[in-house]
Parts: sequence; C-alpha cells; structure tokens
Amino acid sequence: MKILGRVSIFPPIPARINRLYELAYNLWWSWHPEAQELYRERDADLWEHVGHNPVRFLSSIAPERLEQAAEDPVYLRRYDAVMAAFDAYMRAEDTWFRRTYPQYANRTIAYFSAEFGLHEAIPIYSGGLGVLAGDHCKEASDLGLPFVGVGFLYPQGYFTQQITREGQQEAIYEKLHFAEVPATAAVDPKGNEILIAVDLPGRRVYAKVWKVQVGRISLYLLDTDVEPNSQADRVLAARLYGGDVEMRIAQEIVLGIGGVRALRALGADPLVWHMNEGHSAFIGLERARELVAERGLSFAEAREVVAANSVFTTHTPVAAGNDAFAFDLIDRYFSDYWPQLGLSREEFLNLARQDQPWGPSFSMTALALRFSGRSNGVSRLHGAVSRRMWAFLWPGVDVDEVPITHITNGVHTATWLAPELAALYDHYLDANWRERLDDPAVWEGVMDIPDAELWAAHQERKRQLFAYARNRLRRQRIRLGEGPQQLDEVDTMFDPNALTIGFARRFATYKRATLLFRDLDRLRALVNHPERPVQFIFAGKAHPADEPGKALITQVYQISQEEEFRGRIVFLEGYDMEMARYLVSGCDVWLNTPIRPHEASGTSGQKAALNGVPNCSILDGWWAEGFNGRNGWSIGEGREYYDAATRDAADSRSLYSVLEQQVVPAYYARDEQGLPRVWISIMKEAIRSIAPSFNMSRMVKEYTNRFYVPAVQQAERFDEEGYALARALAAWKQHAIQNWPQLEVYASGPRDRQLGLGEPFEVEARVRLGALRPEDIAVEVVYGRDDQGTVVDIASVEMTRERLDGDGTALYRARVVPPTNGLLVYGVRVRPTHPALPNRYAMGLVRWA
Repeated sequence: MKILGRVSIFPPIPARINRLYELAYNLWWSWHPEAQELYRERDADLWEHVGHNPVRFLSSIAPERLEQAAEDPVYLRRYDAVMAAFDAYMRAEDTWFRRTYPQYANRTIAYFSAEFGLHEAIPIYSGGLGVLAGDHCKEASDLGLPFVGVGFLYPQGYFTQQITREGQQEAIYEKLHFAEVPATAAVDPKGNEILIAVDLPGRRVYAKVWKVQVGRISLYLLDTDVEPNSQADRVLAARLYGGDVEMRIAQEIVLGIGGVRALRALGADPLVWHMNEGHSAFIGLERARELVAERGLSFAEAREVVAANSVFTTHTPVAAGNDAFAFDLIDRYFSDYWPQLGLSREEFLNLARQDQPWGPSFSMTALALRFSGRSNGVSRLHGAVSRRMWAFLWPGVDVDEVPITHITNGVHTATWLAPELAALYDHYLDANWRERLDDPAVWEGVMDIPDAELWAAHQERKRQLFAYARNRLRRQRIRLGEGPQQLDEVDTMFDPNALTIGFARRFATYKRATLLFRDLDRLRALVNHPERPVQFIFAGKAHPADEPGKALITQVYQISQEEEFRGRIVFLEGYDMEMARYLVSGCDVWLNTPIRPHEASGTSGQKAALNGVPNCSILDGWWAEGFNGRNGWSIGEGREYYDAATRDAADSRSLYSVLEQQVVPAYYARDEQGLPRVWISIMKEAIRSIAPSFNMSRMVKEYTNRFYVPAVQQAERFDEEGYALARALAAWKQHAIQNWPQLEVYASGPRDRQLGLGEPFEVEARVRLGALRPEDIAVEVVYGRDDQGTVVDIASVEMTRERLDGDGTALYRARVVPPTNGLLVYGVRVRPTHPALPNRYAMGLVRWA
C-alpha cells in the first residue's frame, strides 16, 4: 500500500499508573535504571524488541499486562518510589547552579550540536561527539543549568550496521517514526507548532521543530521532512552526515541559521551560545545579521556583540576533519546574505579564509573561532594541537599563547556506571557521593571496598557481557543463514576465566584498530596460551563513505574467522550505546591505539575506568592526563615519529611487550583465595584517580565557571546603553589596526650575563606610539627556558610606564626574577589592550622590539 501517515495507538493505561506515559516522554529514565525497570519487568521480551524505547513499549504492550501491574502491590511500591524521585528531581530548587549563580538562574545557555547521543532509542548520533553532547545535556539537567540544546531529529537517524559473511559493513537505514519516539512538536508562546525557514539557492527550505525533554532541560531538533519542501529538501536532514558537500553546507545552514530562528520562534533569548564543533558556526552570521537589521549596528559592532557571549569547542585535531567549503560554493549559497551584513564578497570570504595547498577555502572552524570570545579543545594535548593548527589566525602571537584553551572531556556518571558497581559505591562511599562526583575525597572510599566484592561485581558484569555478546552473535549467524553447528559454536565462545580485552569505537584509520595484527605470531601465542589465554572483542562502525575505515572492519572480521583465532577474536556488529554499556563494564581491559596526537580526547576509556576496567592506551587525548603509572598501562612513548611505518612498528612492539610482560602476568597472578590482588589494586586505582577528574559534573562546572558565566557577564555589559561598549570596542579596534604599522619599539637589557638563581635583571623599552595612546597598549617582557633551540615554559611580566615624552615616546621598565636555573631567553613585545577584549590576544597584533 502507499502509506499516507502513521498513527501510534496506545492501550488504556490504568489511572493508578498512568504517569508511565508522562515518564516515557522525559529521558530522565535513560539514566535511571529503576525507571526503565518499570517498563522492562512488565514484558522483558517486548522491551528488547522495541530497543528500550518506552514510548514504543507502551503502544505495543498487551493491555492486561498494564492492568496486572496496577493491581500488583510490589510493582506499585516501586512505581511510587520512581515517580516520587522523578518529581523531586524535576521540582528541585536547590541545584548546584542556583546555589552558585542564583542571579543567572533564568539566563538561557544555548548549546548547538550536529548530533546528540542520549540513548539507543533515539539513534541520532554516530559516535563520541554525539555521546558527549548527550552527556553534556544530562549533566546540565542534573546541575540545574538554564540550558537548551539545538540539533537535528534525523528521520533516518544514523545507520544500523550489519556485517556480511565476507566481513563487509552494510549500512541499513530505518525510518524513525516520530509517533514512536519520546519527541513532541515544539510550540511557540501562543501554542502554535513551529515551522522555520532558511533560504538556499533558488528556494526556501522549511524545518519543523521537535522537542525532547531531557530531565529539566529541553532539546530542540529540526526536521526538514515537511510540507511544502521538495522531495530533495525533505531528505536534506534525513541522515546524519549523509550526502555530498552540497548537502553538508545546506545542513549546516539549517542548523546554524535555522537553529537561531527556531530559538527566536520559541521566544528564547539566550545569553550564551555554545557551538559544539564547527557544524553550527553559521550561528555567528545569523546573530550578526539580526543585530545589523534590527538594532542598526554595523557589522564590526555586531561581531563584537556576538563574540562576547559565544563559546566554541573544537573536537578535530586533523586538518582534513574540519569542514571547509570552496569559495564558489559559498558564492552560490551566500551571495544574497553578505549584503544583509553590509559586507563585500571579499570581506565575507575573509571571515573564514583558510589557505590550502589547492587554494583558499571557507573554514567552519575558522569562522567559529573568529566569532567566539572563548574557545577550547577537549584535552590538554588537544588544546596544544589546536593552538598549532589555528595559529595562522593570530599572526605574530606565539603558538603557546594562541587563545584556544582546553577543557578535558568527561562522562555522565549515572548513564555509564553499571548497577553492580553503583551498588558497591552506595555501600562504601559517602552517602552523598552522587552529589559530589568531582570531589576526589569521595572516591578515596573505593579503597575500602573489599577485594572479593569488587571482583565479584566485575565478574557479574563480565558474565552479562558474554551473555549479551552470544545473543548478538547468534542473531547475526541466523541472519547469515548459518546451520546448527555454527549456532552451537556460539554457546562455547567467551571463556569466563580468560583475560578479555575490548576495543570498541569508530573505525577511522587514525584509531588503528588493526595495530594488534602487525605480528600475528605473537598474537597467536597470546590468544592460545594454554594457561593464560587472552580474548579480544572488537566493535565499531565506519562512516559509510569511509572505504579505508570499512576495510579495517573487514580485516578484523576475516582474522577473527581464521581457525587459530576463532572464538578468541570476535567482532560484534551493530555498535551502539547499549552495546557500549556492556563492553565498558564487562571487559577486563580497555584498549586504545590511536595515532598520537590525533585522538582529541576520547571518552570510552573514562567510562571503562569508572566501572573498574583499566585502560591500556597510547598516551593520547585524555589518557595523556589520566595515566599515573598505577591505574592502567601506557603504550609507546609520548612523542611523534618521522614516518608512519616507524611509528606503527614502534607502537606495535610496545603493545605486545606491555600485554606479554605486564597485563597478562598481573591478571593471572592469583592468591590462595583465587583473587588477583595486584589486578584489583589497579582496578581500584583506576576508579579512584579517574572517576572524580573525568566526569561530566567536573566538565560542565568548568564550562560554567570559565566560559558560560563570564560570557553572560560580558553579554550584559555589551547590552547596556544601546550596545555602547560594542560600538566603542569596534571603533577602538579599527583605530588600533589602522595605526599599528606606525608603532615602533626598541628595548635594552642584558645580552650575555651570568646571574645567580633569584637574582633579578632590568629591561628597558622605548615605544613610539604614533596615533595610539599609552592605554591602548601593553608592553611585556616575555621569557622562557632555551631547551636546545626551543623556547619552553614561556611566561611574561608586564612593564611599567615610567614617563611619556612630548614626542609620543613612552619609556617602560621591568624587573625580571628568573624562576629557574638554566639558559633563559627573553624579548620585549607590545600588544593592543582594551578592557572589553575577551582575551589578551584577541586582536592577533604583536610588535616585537
């Protein structure tokens, strides 16, 4: 039949338990297992069949099962307890944000992301970026932030992965029926459903706005599969990261420009705008257009207002991974847009110009950086990599002082902590540990957990992982048409006593899923050792257009089918958040082998450590900060190599040595009670050292304290008196830029002198200001240690103005006290300064003596 539409019919829910429907539409249930249990226990098979989606569950369950529940006193006690906890959570006034920043309790923070990984029931995420965004939303809810999310509700979501008999990945797209997901149509203040529009070449594209409630916060998702769009535009946002470059730029216009318009239609006026990766960077242009059209600001003034309260997080340490569009494409999509900003074509293109070997391009990351007052990478190492990558935007500024900082990623504890471990923490940690997740003192209590109890909890998680994996493999083999012998083989797979190592993540080439297979002889010896066998579980998806990534999956699968590795190396198809929860809590070791420094952060290892699963990883991303020598194992050296072959050979040798000499012996060393005491001590140290530092509570508080609240304060200053500060800052910037070439600086100080530690030296500078004023500049002595030609440990001392001569020359002096011994080098620089600049190097202008 030709289907016109779908209607989901719900059975009558008995009045005594009718709030099951309300609960289904708030994803609070997704991080509260006791809430999910209210559905699952009524029909466990149906719960699995509907993918743990309570909305689909309620529309499919037999009415008599609900009627039985309403008459079951045991069920009703659990139901009442869950609803009481839900109500207490939703009505709470005493949240962290309200306690800490009561004056900003109603100042909205808008968070834009191309994907949100909230739960497997809503498959609008592809990997780490989306899961991080979902965790960010959940923690914003837990902490009580005035927070809204903006993204896409992709009707076909991200693909479901199937593996063929030859080991090839197949992408299966299934229509997401909105009648069966916990999403409702968003409405404006008058109660009307919201439909926004953006202009694309030769046409206008519309998007409906859907609302997903995530605890206390709302997530607004755009959908272009609506009338009166053409068929091509109806599928514009059908798939996450689908289509060609034309579809990509159209999606990002809908997300950035359309997302701003959606919030306006909702009546929202955010005071902070956070771009999670560059996909939504067109936000800055749309906000500037509004200010030019509606408030009469010049573009330069509008840009200052926008940057004052914009936050940008970059996740991509590889140049090719950052979206950039050819100028001819920008011409077609924005030729009617830049006149609305009062800009010429060249001025518009230069907003995001990035020169590539093949020519200039319009970089979304450059655009986001230029429209943000605060920018960060997602680990300490990634912050350093990002400063190097984007230093060209701040010519004259030392790489280490490029204004891109870092806030290391974390994970949402309640989402990723296994119930068995949570029960242990409830018993042995402080009673309020869930409210003090980022307090290291709380996690010291892990050391009080009896070894036998921690080991038993882990063994239970391992048992559940194996049962889950066998079920997935059985379904896969049935789909492939395997016979009874192959199905019976599944029942004997996964030795519960064998060391089990997990590797599950996106299959991109830089993650090197096949590094383990560089020496098959050593691998055979590992997996087939008669007393100390090792088994590996692999899982992960490659982007459908990533042929090299898909080839890695094929290689892993084909090796897993060889007789010597069969049953010891397994690839599980269909990686998603559900599978991830089993893997990060049920494996014995979490393996990660990226090319350093290409892993921006990574969070799967943080989830594993939270559950007592130690990491064995390259010192990249968050692990470069998290590894302390006692909480897991490091692979390779914390350095880079001159070519790929040398690097891979060195890292592979290190991986085998670590497994053979450290990991395997520690796991199999048992005492008279059969407990691996050394191993358990590593598990405890992993929890104690990683759980408080790499959780989402710490991360969102850090964003709030360092970025969100300062951005709110800056926005308030810029809003005052008709944007007077923005107008003044824009005028001052223009004046500084025009007169900077005339500024001259000369300095004198010791050239080659020997000093004792702590003995000061004097530096003098004369600055010819030209048309600039002394208050327009800062003069600094910059010094650092000379480490074989590289200046490290850079610091600066601001110089004091002694006098201003009649000819416009100013005299500055500073007294420098060397903080350490060794060869010190120094210089003198001048930079423009203004109280309203978001950071010291926002101008990108520096003049050295």
